Amino acid sequence: PHTHDDVGWLKTVDQYYYGSNKVHAAFGVQYILDSVVSELLKNKNRRFIYVESAFLWRWWQEQDADSQAAVVQLVQEGRLQLVHGGWCMSDEATPHYSMLIDQMTFGLKFLKDTFGECGIPKIAWQIDPFGHSTEVALQFADMGYDGVFFGRIDHEDYRQRVVTKTMEHIWRPDTSLGEAG
Repeated sequence: PHTHDDVGWLKTVDQYYYGSNKVHAAFGVQYILDSVVSELLKNKNRRFIYVESAFLWRWWQEQDADSQAAVVQLVQEGRLQLVHGGWCMSDEATPHYSMLIDQMTFGLKFLKDTFGECGIPKIAWQIDPFGHSTEVALQFADMGYDGVFFGRIDHEDYRQRVVTKTMEHIWRPDTSLGEAG
């Protein structure tokens, strides 16, 4: 299982974190993290994927040393699996490439400083952007990611990939870059 928690969209960051303004979403990210950690600690067979470093950072600041140590252990054991690593899921539609680099750097620094090398994701997680770009795929490859999981593909592309059994594929971002791309 996983969660995807927008770091601002229909609500403010605070509203998402605390669960206020229930018109758009009736949950609070802090409670998701509380319950996930609690349930993972109860059962060693459970795993959970978490994406948004911004909310994890905020939640982390509120935890005592024992809770933090338990979360470090969950990450080291691979039971709390950190993916993507950016401050938030990368927007591929409008930002300049430098913004992607900045938000990824900020999130990845927090994960490395907090969890060490085991906290650095190898998978990019793009399940909710409004489109995809070859430049972002190239940047993920250049940052050392082993793969990217994404959603929201064109319905005809999806259907064709199901028929041809090519849902899993190698995305070659930009052929004009030669071997580097």
